[in-house]
Amino acid sequence: MTRHLITGAGSGIGAAIADVLHERGDQLLLLARSEERAAELASRYDGSSTLVADLADPASVAALEVPDALDTLLHVAGVVDLAPVAELSAEDLREQVDVNLVAPVLLTQICLPALRRARGLVVFVNSSAGLVASPTWAAYASSKFGLRAVADALRAEEQEHGVRVTTVFPSRTATPMQEKVHEQEGRVYDSTQWLRPETVADTIRHVIDLTPGATIPEVTVRPLAPRPGT
Repeated sequence: MTRHLITGAGSGIGAAIADVLHERGDQLLLLARSEERAAELASRYDGSSTLVADLADPASVAALEVPDALDTLLHVAGVVDLAPVAELSAEDLREQVDVNLVAPVLLTQICLPALRRARGLVVFVNSSAGLVASPTWAAYASSKFGLRAVADALRAEEQEHGVRVTTVFPSRTATPMQEKVHEQEGRVYDSTQWLRPETVADTIRHVIDLTPGATIPEVTVRPLAPRPGT
């Protein structure tokens, strides 16, 4: 049975891909930030297993133990707080870098032996902000630019072990995070203007289901309609 470790399965894109994989009978190992959240995920995804770690705490991530074999590691969790560079606090910068960049690196290190054994796949769900940084997005974009660099290096390093690495760059997606972003931007949130989480999840599923021997290093997903105001 195919086994996937997923971060961020509680909502948004993470929940959408967890739904897809669970419905078809794959085995899920879901990372939660608390025991309470882990219980919620275990209840939602019957038959799944859970791990508990705070992605904002590198020591918490480093202490995790994972199975001996793992087919897919899906880095979906992330945090965002907007601020211009002139007003960016060290605490907000640190949290976004820790959750969006440091935690994926540490978790990947822990999972590599299992992924090598299964000749598995690492999927980094990045962002269009990992390609272009806009005003007030410096902290988040920095963490995502860094994540792209990690993926590129890892892809080259792990090719000899048969581990594939894919970065997915979704544009703005209708998730609770996007709602928070709109609030910070002082804009009215209309979920119909943005990508559906299920659309991004379908792209990830396609990457997971590629024929052995094939790989998609990067894929960008954008809505067909242009962004309002552009």
